[in-house]
Amino acid sequence: MKNKIIILSGDPNSINSEIIYKSLKTLNKSIKKKIYLISNYKLISEQFLKLKYSIKLTQVNDIYTETDNDNLKVINITLNFKNPFNVLRRNASKFVLKSLDYAHNLALDGKVKGIINCAINKNLLGKSQIGVTEYLSTKCKIKKDSEVMLIQNKKLSISPVTTHIDIKNISKKIDKKIIIKKIKTIDKWYKKQYNKKPKIGILGLNPHNAELRKNSEEKKIIIPAIAKLKNLNINIKGPLVSDTTFIEEYKKYDVVVGMFHDQVISPFKTLFKFDAINMTLGLKYIRVSPDHGTGVNLIGKKKANPISLINCIHFLNKCNK
Repeated sequence: MKNKIIILSGDPNSINSEIIYKSLKTLNKSIKKKIYLISNYKLISEQFLKLKYSIKLTQVNDIYTETDNDNLKVINITLNFKNPFNVLRRNASKFVLKSLDYAHNLALDGKVKGIINCAINKNLLGKSQIGVTEYLSTKCKIKKDSEVMLIQNKKLSISPVTTHIDIKNISKKIDKKIIIKKIKTIDKWYKKQYNKKPKIGILGLNPHNAELRKNSEEKKIIIPAIAKLKNLNINIKGPLVSDTTFIEEYKKYDVVVGMFHDQVISPFKTLFKFDAINMTLGLKYIRVSPDHGTGVNLIGKKKANPISLINCIHFLNKCNK
């Protein structure tokens, strides 16, 4: 039972149906048998049909249902959709939230190996503009700021201390305790998953690390956090200068930690494009997702790159719980 992989089809107004189909075409039968798609059966069927994708689906009631064929097993989330490629926002929001809650409950009970959610527009998650990371953290009832966003591929991982917040609020949201907590979570994850003590580089917040002025966040918060982490025998170096780290220096580290979302994610995507997965550490289960958005400009064009979802599936299949 625990080897089952569940994939949420995510935002219905997206390229998700395309990348799901393209990903499945690359998988061997043993992995395909483990996959259950949480979606709306009619919606996903019509999207595949409109894309002229030939794929056999079987609607199932739960993850206990096995099939004798290679059909994609779909757990139906009941909602009425009129146009499969232009779902009203309120319906899309209901669908996404019901899908996430269903997957969360399965994973919380230890019934599956983990969950993969395809891209979701965070505007569908409520008025507070949170992302899936924060939504599932709240569902898991873990302490605020205990979750960690980690984006990785075979060459590098990156992690922002703060995630989906406005630039003007970043300096208010970082402190020594949060930095220490998040880096300890990353260090623990690497030891558990890869039997490895990771080399971690941490960026400063300000341009040129504010020349390490007395009143800077580097001096008051980041450097003291690094000292504490070194005392805990964590292999960490910094504060690194963010405007040059991603030229060559990043290659010295397993993980580069930044203070805010775009500080690390923008250069990472410039280097590696779609070759990465996004995961949330600190939850009560494993959650990963493709490292890209809904791609609304590509809907129906059959040009979407599935590599990130393929990487998610293979990662979860091999992952140690």
